[in-house]
Amino acid sequence: MDRMPQLNRPWMVAVWPGMGHVALNAGVYLLAKLGMTVVAEYEAGDLFDVDQVEVKEGLIQPGRRPRNRFFVWTDPEKQRDLVVFLGEAQPPLGKYPFCRQVIRSAKEFGVQKIFTFAAMATAMSPDQPSRVFVAATDQQLLREFKDLEVEILQEGQISGLNGVLLGAALEAGLPGACLLGEMPHVFAQLPVPKASLAILEIFRELSGISFDLGELAEQAESVDRQLKNLIAGMTESFREESEEEGTAPEPEPEEPASESRESRETPPLKATDRERIEKLFAEAKQDRSRAFVLKRELDQLGVFKDYEDRFLDLFKKPS
Repeated sequence: MDRMPQLNRPWMVAVWPGMGHVALNAGVYLLAKLGMTVVAEYEAGDLFDVDQVEVKEGLIQPGRRPRNRFFVWTDPEKQRDLVVFLGEAQPPLGKYPFCRQVIRSAKEFGVQKIFTFAAMATAMSPDQPSRVFVAATDQQLLREFKDLEVEILQEGQISGLNGVLLGAALEAGLPGACLLGEMPHVFAQLPVPKASLAILEIFRELSGISFDLGELAEQAESVDRQLKNLIAGMTESFREESEEEGTAPEPEPEEPASESRESRETPPLKATDRERIEKLFAEAKQDRSRAFVLKRELDQLGVFKDYEDRFLDLFKKPS
């Protein structure tokens, strides 16, 4: 792995894809709004395998393993720098060795505290605000959340690397915490930006790092309106069918939730969509704060994975 620059009292945030795009969108928002720069890549070696290859216009593309990158923001006020570790996927095996290596790197770079972002799916209504739950590695860090609007996760489990990384941090004596943004469990496969917003509001206040959340707040309001309209339409359709048949129809079996791209083919992009994407890439290349607008467009079209490398390359150091 490449060396990172000397940092000033840095904190680190680690994110991976997951339910509601909660963690990933929060991490990408930090990259965009702070103008962060990729400084190192963690080579995970054989912890990741290649289980599929891409086909483009009939041609098989080279297989590639998920990438894991460190991004850095240096505080112009010299108060606290920030590191974001963004992983494209979680290793199917060897999670603890993977996390131990990430923690070793974090300590080598002087990271003082480490945070993971995650989603917590509950039976909340889509029109309710998202709560933020927290679990920490020690009481001292937990007390720092005392005056913030968070709920302590009294018991339970934090699955995947969002939790395992903090177990490795505890073992290494590095303080850390997981911030979990609440989202409706019925929309686990859809982006829920208000959960990302709730997490970043808490993190901003805790860290003292200033960044604008207006764009994410606007997206959260827009998605909330869409979900409300979707639920209202489904309710009305169900009521009309019930009245016509004189009884409630049996619900159709739900398709099993899956992140497999083999079973969910993305429709080909229209020429207008491609033009829009290229325009947003050009804008984001000139102004990194526009990168989140691009990410939102790619999510809406369901093609972020196809453009992920190119998107994250926007945060390379200028040549």
